[in-house]
Amino acid sequence: MKKITTLLLGFLFSLTLAQVPANYYDGTTGLTGAALKTRLSTIISAGAQDKGYDGLYDAYPTTDSDSFYENDGSVLDMYSENPNGSDPYNYKHGIKKCGNYKNEGDCYNREHVIPQSFFGSKAPMVSDVHFIRPTDGKVNGMRSNYPFGMVSNPAFLSKNGTKVGPNTTPGYTGTVCEPIDEFKGDIARMVFYFVTRYESRLSGFSSGGMLGNTAYPGLTEWEKNILLTWAAQDPVSPAEIVRNNASFVFQKNRNPFIDHPEWVAAIWGTQVVDTEAPSTPTNLVLNSTSTASANLSWTASTDNIAVTYYKIFVNGVFHSNSPTTTATVSGLLQGTAYSFYVVAADAAGNVSNPSNTVSGTTLTDNEAPTNPTNLSVTSIGTNNIEIQWTAATDNIGVDSYNIYVNNQLMGSTNTTTSNVSNLDPATTYSIYVVAKDAGGNVSGPSNTVTATTNNIGLNCGDENFDSIPTGTTSYSTYNWTSNGISWTSEDSRTDQTLNGKALMIRNGSLTALSAPNGIGSLTVTVQQKFKGSAGKLNVLVNDVIVGTVSYTESTGTEGTVTTTTIPNINIAGNVEISLANQSANTRIVIDDLKWTCYAGLATGENTVPKSNLTIYPNPVKNGELNINGKDLNKITTVQIFDYSGKMVQSISQPFKNSNKIMLKTLPKGVYILKANQQTAKFIIQ
Repeated sequence: MKKITTLLLGFLFSLTLAQVPANYYDGTTGLTGAALKTRLSTIISAGAQDKGYDGLYDAYPTTDSDSFYENDGSVLDMYSENPNGSDPYNYKHGIKKCGNYKNEGDCYNREHVIPQSFFGSKAPMVSDVHFIRPTDGKVNGMRSNYPFGMVSNPAFLSKNGTKVGPNTTPGYTGTVCEPIDEFKGDIARMVFYFVTRYESRLSGFSSGGMLGNTAYPGLTEWEKNILLTWAAQDPVSPAEIVRNNASFVFQKNRNPFIDHPEWVAAIWGTQVVDTEAPSTPTNLVLNSTSTASANLSWTASTDNIAVTYYKIFVNGVFHSNSPTTTATVSGLLQGTAYSFYVVAADAAGNVSNPSNTVSGTTLTDNEAPTNPTNLSVTSIGTNNIEIQWTAATDNIGVDSYNIYVNNQLMGSTNTTTSNVSNLDPATTYSIYVVAKDAGGNVSGPSNTVTATTNNIGLNCGDENFDSIPTGTTSYSTYNWTSNGISWTSEDSRTDQTLNGKALMIRNGSLTALSAPNGIGSLTVTVQQKFKGSAGKLNVLVNDVIVGTVSYTESTGTEGTVTTTTIPNINIAGNVEISLANQSANTRIVIDDLKWTCYAGLATGENTVPKSNLTIYPNPVKNGELNINGKDLNKITTVQIFDYSGKMVQSISQPFKNSNKIMLKTLPKGVYILKANQQTAKFIIQ
């Protein structure tokens, strides 16, 4: 919810409007359609700097900090922000980056609005901040690589209302993602930016149901129509303007559809000349106030073509947009007097005269919630600790809970459970929570719990599908969580059995999302049901095919049950594992899917390969490793991994001149050095 003062909001809005460089859009006057799009492509490509994929996290504190809702500097996430009330959870920049996740609120990562699988994760697209936003890992995973559309019967519904499910608009029959209304225009303008900047490369990209393969229009017809509607219904917000300016500072190019939203219609829309403004909204009423919000309603305006939205002004300063004739204006200060009016706008940018003005004072609340009680640990993993507690009470209402790990704020939630993730294995943590209300009053701390995460074992994944949704014959998208891993399946059904409950896919796929500790080898049992020819499932890790699983022909009701092992995959870090059917209209049942951890990451002494390497001093000081061992000159490559399995450094010919290795700047923790087939553990203090 918004807590920025209207004076500051007005200052930010007016300041950012002045930051488009002079002459930046030279050569666009009089252009429309494909010609304007190509000219803009040239402008926004010239001088753009690629700061790298890891550089995105450096950009986000300036591009995606919350100065318009909570105004607390937290990560502004399209998939968790609740614009009209309490957020379900929050992230601090640099803390709880993904990493593995099980639930919403576990961690945040980098969401490519155009999935990177469409362009093969190639530069500069893979690190272009204009269409890559920080978002909750779980919701990002559920969105997967689906296009954007309208959903009426979601298979997945996030805590802020983001939907994933079957598309309900004409032109596309697959699964889509529908963000909340607040961010539909943001999404549209990011997609329009992408197909404009990279128009010359579109012919080499995958469509994914949304991209076109020609420079113009650059989108499939159905997706273009959806995005045109969203761009009109959700106009440019102050947050987008601030983000565009910060992105320009970071990357040295701009999103032209934020600077000039009228260019969306000029390029992709029906060219209609409209100079007539809507009529004035009437009967504006202040229905109620709370400590931080005010509820308004008014009588609709009329227009010669159509009213697309209403602009809401607070104390004479633009505050936000509304596509309907009601709005909850949030982020207000408690015990403060405000005045409000609205104006109507059409798609051409014509605006009406202002409505009548109404005034009111927000409520005051100085009473803090009671302390949360009965905090306890419900589950412990290698990278996570799950907790629950008894709710606090408040004279008006508890808004959220802040979660502290080792006395550091790790995030917040509006429920009484949380999965504290991205922790180090074999490490002890202390945890407590505090309650907050909408007025900003904070309780004392709950009791403190202490727990130690588990060591990494040999087996990283073991899915028997007992936790899949209740059996149904309908082919759809399904989502579930088991053994600490989130799963999604597309064009699938859940009524079949093999060695117990099993999942059937048709033209779809099964995916394990952000599984921690890497993958060594994979084993799975499959069987073709009903009638169909022999075929294969592709096995992909991080969108790369690592093997195939064959299934036999079914001439009657079922084929042969086949168990396949794909050895030596050996990919470290957090991995996304998918099984995708190659053959159309065959129906394959999948059961007993297992995989081992990445071979270099076992932590028990009995599981670490024998090695003649020794590291001294250990713990390491001053970033310098001294290595003793036989035949060091035969070692061609050294790789260093942190305990999440992420490779943090690689050195070629490491011992050509000495037995020392200089480390990059790494945080305190336990690491594994892998030299050819030998490993050794060391600690940085």
